[in-house]
Amino acid sequence: METIEVEHYTREEKDEMIHNNMEYVLFSWLKQKGINPLNIDYAKGVYLYDYDGKRHIDFSSGLMNVNIGHGNQRVTEAVMRQMQKVSYITPSCMTKVRGDLGKKLAEICPGKLNKAFFTLCGSTTIENAIKVARLHTGRHKILGRYQSYHGSTYGVMSAGGDPRKLSADSQQAPNFVHFDIPTAYRWPYGEEALLKEAVLHLERVIAFEGPENIAGILLEGESGSSGCLKYPVGYLKKVREICDKHGILLIIDEVMSGFGRTGKWFGFQHHDIVPDMIGMAKGLTSGYIPFGCLMVTEEIAAKYDDVVLPLGLTYSAHPVACAAALEVLQIYEDENLIENAVKMGKYVELKVSEMQKKHPSIGEFRNTGLLGCIELVKNRETKEPMAPFNARPAEMAVMNQVAAKIKELGMYTFVRWNYIFVAPPLCVTTDEIDEGLDIISQAIAIADQYVN
Repeated sequence: METIEVEHYTREEKDEMIHNNMEYVLFSWLKQKGINPLNIDYAKGVYLYDYDGKRHIDFSSGLMNVNIGHGNQRVTEAVMRQMQKVSYITPSCMTKVRGDLGKKLAEICPGKLNKAFFTLCGSTTIENAIKVARLHTGRHKILGRYQSYHGSTYGVMSAGGDPRKLSADSQQAPNFVHFDIPTAYRWPYGEEALLKEAVLHLERVIAFEGPENIAGILLEGESGSSGCLKYPVGYLKKVREICDKHGILLIIDEVMSGFGRTGKWFGFQHHDIVPDMIGMAKGLTSGYIPFGCLMVTEEIAAKYDDVVLPLGLTYSAHPVACAAALEVLQIYEDENLIENAVKMGKYVELKVSEMQKKHPSIGEFRNTGLLGCIELVKNRETKEPMAPFNARPAEMAVMNQVAAKIKELGMYTFVRWNYIFVAPPLCVTTDEIDEGLDIISQAIAIADQYVN
């Protein structure tokens, strides 16, 4: 473990840091007045440390992206070595690190997904996937799930079904169509009927929209911020068959579920399919440097052997980001982090099952590897959520208390509607899981008081 030289700040220095942030900065997805964000000085492993020296256990890996854990100096050193050679070169030029990363990703990806277009983040990755799907097929419509999130730029915001887009709803991009995938927790008719209805619904939407108009179907490898919602068993295999039947490209968004988060390199690998395109970001560099990648099949790439590829970003294939990604991929392997995600995921599931016996407000825990979500309900029989989908502020009263308690007890994690996310870095230990789940348990005791 590397040692970190900790600075000691005066009260005036801390106050100035807070003032500068609150006065001159806008914060994502938050109202701007009356908020009290964590003030983070440094981070190590699964822990964040604020300017007062308080330790916070990070149980959502930042935004489910810091998969290798915080403060791994191997990445720092790799970035420094690259910057000492060349920090930036235009995307029309070759660098060794760019080629090495492309080769490594081709080795990781299944099938003929051997061509990488490097992007800046998850949103720019999926934006380019949509563009490629339309160009390759000559069609214009993209189908996506209602309860999904693919980013916040206009195209991918419109492609997703997350309600955060509704405030800009009138400005959505055109030619995006949504469909629903029921989930087993609230489906009363049995698993076999669930799969059948989900597939029939998709087939009806395709028929209504005209399969000859549909360029791609966009789905997450495993659901993330929508609540780790599970696909019906066998669903993605059926979607693959439907795509093949109609000449539709299958685009899998692995921005959140990729790079070991689910216990495999990619979430779709739990479903025995191979997509036509894979969208990557987050865990590709574990958040150390902003970066993304769109992997496409050789067939898709071949179209541009003799015509211009109409994709471009100033910082595509940024050599420093490529260096960070290569080192992070090596860390996954050297430190057996994907194997640890499987092992620790099973441990989390065991411990949460014990918590369910203690806390009547826990309705369900959905988890794959270390991508998990505790859903709180007011009544296990009716499954009434502790806060509804897209809850208004007044409907968040109980969950706000739960979230405040989690923060007070020294945890940073994603709390949304009636969901508490359990997605620590893949380097997490059993002791750290016990520590984190104990904090969550104390907070859930607040919700237990509202069970009827």
